Amino acid sequence: MDGGTLLHALNLVYELATLALTTLGLAVVFGLLGVLNMAHGEFVMVGADSVVAVQQWGLPTPLAFVLAAAVCAALGWVVERWLIRPLYGRPFDTLLATWALAMLMRKLVEAIWGKGFRHVENTLTAAVPLLGTSYPAYRLGLIALAAALLTGLFLWYRRSSAGLRVRAMTGNPMLAQALGIDTQRLASQAFVIGVVLAGASGVMLAPLIRIEPGIGVDYLLDAFFVLVVGGLGTFGGFAGGVGLIGGSQAVVSSIAGQTSGYAVVLILSILFLWLKPDGLFARR
Repeated sequence: MDGGTLLHALNLVYELATLALTTLGLAVVFGLLGVLNMAHGEFVMVGADSVVAVQQWGLPTPLAFVLAAAVCAALGWVVERWLIRPLYGRPFDTLLATWALAMLMRKLVEAIWGKGFRHVENTLTAAVPLLGTSYPAYRLGLIALAAALLTGLFLWYRRSSAGLRVRAMTGNPMLAQALGIDTQRLASQAFVIGVVLAGASGVMLAPLIRIEPGIGVDYLLDAFFVLVVGGLGTFGGFAGGVGLIGGSQAVVSSIAGQTSGYAVVLILSILFLWLKPDGLFARR
């Protein structure tokens, strides 16, 4: 493989890794709980702004993970307990409620940092030699971290006792409750985990993106398209959606521009909603 081909392949893998990271939190919440969290992108924004905050305070950048996890966990618990829980089984109402939450979070960020773009420092800017070409070390680390996170979550979901309880809850909530599983507490934990994952993805992407109050909308749309195409509630559907949406957008964008890439993603999503509404690998 020549250097140019390898570079294109690495860029494609990087695009898929970032899409997987930003989609994973919504996949947990929407796929397991049936809640379309319209504030998902804003939790990604909270993670990115956590990096801005710790650098402004003169603290080590890795502390942004701690700050993002703490803020997202606290917000997630409050939102699930007082906003989402009374609306379970009412998808349109939860959509409207979380959309209002997203607008509120954007306005709070604007009040703190303003509407302008913010950048963060990245100490891992060096490129490393790789099979006849070079590639940014931070991007390679992001790819490895995404792979490790997805593998760990898959093993937890399939092989741990907690994952077994989650599968029981999503498969038959009433039967799971009759067997003594605290489905209410489990749902709360799943929601918190979903928003913390969204915040963590924002921390990891912060050095690579322009941070501003409106970035959440793009991440929400991409995550929604992935879940529409892949299907809800399975890792196969998640992986298939990331591969098809991320791969199509990356390839078309490199050939015909970013606008054409978004158009292809939109067309694919419409076709799946029309012809295969359950997605590629929907949970049965």
